[in-house]
Amino acid sequence: MFKITAEPSHECKMAIMSVHDAMHVLGGKWKISIITCLLFGPRRYSDMLRDVKGISGKMLSRELKEMETNALINRSVSETPPVSVTYRLTNYGESVKPVIAILASWGEAHRNEVLRKK
Repeated sequence: MFKITAEPSHECKMAIMSVHDAMHVLGGKWKISIITCLLFGPRRYSDMLRDVKGISGKMLSRELKEMETNALINRSVSETPPVSVTYRLTNYGESVKPVIAILASWGEAHRNEVLRKK
């Protein structure tokens, strides 16, 4: 992960820059949810619109385009009638899986902690 050196200020700045880079690609309200959905296999646009609760069609389209630009997903168009579009994670997109797993685990523990204190 991060190694501590004689120059903690430099290490801190580098760590912050790395986090900012990751958040630039994964940040926002919907990208993590879309990636989580795609971790369960390829999905059609309409399936994701149904599975990712609360997202609008316009926002899903925008997020998918950004994720394709950032090499996280592939878009496949079937030319057979009816035309269907399928999205899947690239190998690079799959590399986010450990991050999602840690977020999901922490989120579950946090939910339990908050509910336990009520």
